[in-house]
Amino acid sequence: MAFIDPAAVVPYFELRPNMQTADFGCGSGAYALAMSRAILPNGKVYAIDVQKDVLVALKNTAEEKNVRNIEFIWGDIEALGGSKIGDQSLDFALASNVLFQTGGGYKLAMEIKRVLKTGGRAAIIDWNESFGNLGPRPEDIVTKESAKQTFEAAGFSVGREFPAGDHHYGLIFTKR
Repeated sequence: MAFIDPAAVVPYFELRPNMQTADFGCGSGAYALAMSRAILPNGKVYAIDVQKDVLVALKNTAEEKNVRNIEFIWGDIEALGGSKIGDQSLDFALASNVLFQTGGGYKLAMEIKRVLKTGGRAAIIDWNESFGNLGPRPEDIVTKESAKQTFEAAGFSVGREFPAGDHHYGLIFTKR
């Protein structure tokens, strides 16, 4: 599985029709687009990013592909309330390739906890390593064990691991 293929990874999320979901730090939106198909006919994906230009590009891509169940949010995923999603309103949240940018991810974990329903699940995908000019600097990598500790401290139970490419790890957590 070389690099991450969102279409191959999303089935590990066990999404169902009509779920309310979010992609925290959506970037180019590959996961948001793949998740949007998994939750049809009436589910929704909130695509959240701090960069307006990536949201505009994703919105254009979604319109070109006739995807209508993504809501685009310019927000701060590291601030409590920064995602602009209501408390306990989501069934599932994803944060892919953002832990290394958040100083460990505790504030992100708390924001995800706020928006998830009790029993809601979160998937975390992040870098195992830094190599060449790809990925974060070695000192910025958040290890799988560190991510588990962070999300447990934020009120999640560690679920299972899933394959997320040769250079990434994937973890599922459940909100207690």
